[in-house]
Amino acid sequence: MGGLDEEEPPSKRIKPSSLQFCTNSNFFPQTHNLPLSTKPPNPSLEFGASMARPVPHPQALIGSKGFIKRDEFVRIITKALYSLGYERSGSILEEESGIQLHEPVIDLFRKQVLNGDWDGSIQTLHKIGLEQNIVKSAAFVILEHKFFELLENGNILDALKTLQAEISPLDVKKERVHALTGCILCPARFAELGFLGENCRVRVLEELQNIFPPSIMVPERRLEQLVEQALNVQKDACYFHNFKGKTLSLYMDHRCGKEQIPSRTTQVLDAHQDEVWYIQFSNNGKYLASASHDTTAIIWEVNADGQLSVKHKLTGHTQPVLMVSWSPDDQQILTCGMEESVRLWDTCSGRCLRVYEKAGLGLTSCGFFPNGKDIITGISDKSFSVWGPDGREIDSFKCQQQTKTSDLAITCDGRLIVSLNKEKVILLTDRETKRERVIEEQECVTSFSLSSDGKFLLVNVFSGQIHLWFIGNDGLPSLIMRYKGHRRARYVIRSCFGGTEQAFIASGSEDSLVYIWHRATGDLIETLAGHSGTVNCVSWNPTNPYMLASASDDHTVRIWGLNKPNIHKRKDLSENGSCSNGVHQCNGNSK
Repeated sequence: MGGLDEEEPPSKRIKPSSLQFCTNSNFFPQTHNLPLSTKPPNPSLEFGASMARPVPHPQALIGSKGFIKRDEFVRIITKALYSLGYERSGSILEEESGIQLHEPVIDLFRKQVLNGDWDGSIQTLHKIGLEQNIVKSAAFVILEHKFFELLENGNILDALKTLQAEISPLDVKKERVHALTGCILCPARFAELGFLGENCRVRVLEELQNIFPPSIMVPERRLEQLVEQALNVQKDACYFHNFKGKTLSLYMDHRCGKEQIPSRTTQVLDAHQDEVWYIQFSNNGKYLASASHDTTAIIWEVNADGQLSVKHKLTGHTQPVLMVSWSPDDQQILTCGMEESVRLWDTCSGRCLRVYEKAGLGLTSCGFFPNGKDIITGISDKSFSVWGPDGREIDSFKCQQQTKTSDLAITCDGRLIVSLNKEKVILLTDRETKRERVIEEQECVTSFSLSSDGKFLLVNVFSGQIHLWFIGNDGLPSLIMRYKGHRRARYVIRSCFGGTEQAFIASGSEDSLVYIWHRATGDLIETLAGHSGTVNCVSWNPTNPYMLASASDDHTVRIWGLNKPNIHKRKDLSENGSCSNGVHQCNGNSK
């Protein structure tokens, strides 16, 4: 790329100019000499024919490890059947297994609660055999609901009697009792205290289930919780977990292979006339924006077949375009010229809506606040400006920074502004309190990238390492991982989070490769070849974990997908495999 001295700090170089029956004869003993009455049963007997069978002991253990109690297992299944509405199946399972879901006293108690027999349910509650503190807590829930229903029906005197003679003597939740007293004077406070009328008795029963020991009353959706926990364990143990679907199959253990990582060039986008410095997918994953030294930015549209095509070419800047930033709803996009102006564009029409500039100063970075209306820009005098929806500057402030703001990020809650302070220091500024925290590196910071949840910061440093910092609390930021292997000697190289739950880290490199690491372990898992120049920036599609983009000094943007043959080709391709809109189709890692 340009002739710049290799010793120059990169922060100052912003890109210059069945069931199966066994029929094996060995399964049964020899029977030809035995009397007919002693022969084994005929496997062809109709399934379900009457026969005696032993009832398993309720404390029998099952499972390959032998630590699952049969009665608990059966009760949880029975509970799931009832919860799913399979009343008959749940009843049959209770009868056939000989294991009841609940003791008769619990069944009576549940029935009384659902029928609104509050006095009867209190009497039954004392017969269950619970500890006194549990009885008091459960009684409070029941009597509180009795109180609400009496007030709802206009029985104010009975409600007051319940409050004074039944609830208060329990001597629990005194602040809540005080709030209940206020309901007598102002019934409208019902909703504030959680009484909504509809299905309230069902919610009372659910609340009681949270109070009772689970051995007495099986918690709702317990089977679903156990299955979800098992799936989460499998997912967490899946080293290459990069899954596009929202659900995991129960029929087999979940496992992603390396082939789930995008590693194959599916398209080469070559509509730019010079080095491509920056790319970013839109939040909905339907667009990709690229910024170039040729002073233009391009909005690419991701079509239904996964191929990208030019939607708009944005012209108007007089200097190279350093970066882009999407609005939260992706209806607008910002482009920033190098120490020039920031422009606001309409995504749909490609029309320039507004130009932000300051007399005698250049703008160096830009970003949207989460409200999608206000924007922030870095200024060449080392300050920030906040602009309102009408394009007017509504705030301007200087932090203790000593470098021009070349990188800028805002957390998803709009509270924290992340920017460069000194060459080795990143500043975390609370927008409301103006309180500042810092990340101090041991060497020059060249770029950084914020995670989607705003809790982690990916920092590229002078030596070529990438550092992962946790910034998700008000305490001191903490360094939790380092990623190594790629090359960075002279230029600004940008990295990104990506994949399912942002479980991977991708980065460009000066050796023309794209590098991918496992975020949790720091292991380098893939290098992608194809570019013929420095890879300046990468962006992972936030809604499609199988799509990665990279921008290079070779004037192109490459789209990477899964390593699958026979990728569907667009109908508008010419015979030589290229399109007139600056797109080349690829069948592999072509160079």
